[in-house]
Amino acid sequence: MQRRGFLAGLLALPTALALASEARASTGARDTTAAAVKKKGVSAWNFTGVGQALADSKVGWFYTWSSGRQQVNAPAGVEFVPMIWGPGSVTDAELNRARQQGTTLLGFNEPDMVGQANMSVQQALDLWPRLQSTGLRLGAPAVATGANVADGWLDRFLQGAAARHYKVDFIPLHWYGADFNAGNATNQLRSYLQATYDRHRKPVWLTEYALIDFSSGTPRYPTQSQQAAFVRQSTAMLQELSFVERYAWFTLSTSRGDGTGLYNGATATQVGAAYRAAG
Repeated sequence: MQRRGFLAGLLALPTALALASEARASTGARDTTAAAVKKKGVSAWNFTGVGQALADSKVGWFYTWSSGRQQVNAPAGVEFVPMIWGPGSVTDAELNRARQQGTTLLGFNEPDMVGQANMSVQQALDLWPRLQSTGLRLGAPAVATGANVADGWLDRFLQGAAARHYKVDFIPLHWYGADFNAGNATNQLRSYLQATYDRHRKPVWLTEYALIDFSSGTPRYPTQSQQAAFVRQSTAMLQELSFVERYAWFTLSTSRGDGTGLYNGATATQVGAAYRAAG
């Protein structure tokens, strides 16, 4: 699948100023355990109305592609899950902030993509003990594609982690569908999730997903009705799969979510209304 260059600006690493600001804002309170949080979540960033949108969406958790909340004030009962985005994020400041603000840590973001974390398997393995040192429940690096492929990026990472006796508690995945028929897309997603679980036998988190066709180089989106139909069918499927611990739609806001965003400010789109009703 051709990947999305339009996300490069969104996923810029936090500045030192943002690190310091969020460290001061942190209450130090620990979030609820993974087992106690509802499956449905969302990726988000700070925008006008973000707190209202999070509350209205009825999600149980969110993340920001960062070790901190990015000034997102979530409603009570919505868990924040930190991420160490890439090699530049493996610092004492970011690791300490993740430890303060969450109980679960997401690993590197799409290390198999040049436009994303862009890491070799060896580099990721060499840095992994730093993430492990947080003591948090730890998700593998989230590959863009091929999580179920023998000798693929994730397969080689997990083999290396096992050989070194490293901790990997679950597998985050990304999936974008180019077939805009909701039933077909839901079946394709289910097959990918099942194949990944069958290969690695670890719980799965689907941390980015939606219908977007990247095949032509310019992202092509379904209609709101098509996307909403996929939301309804896919979330019903995800709720039923026992090995899927959590899932997160891409993404909360239309401001940078283009054809997949759930909210215009604090107002739900047709897709947002469908996601609100899920789970």
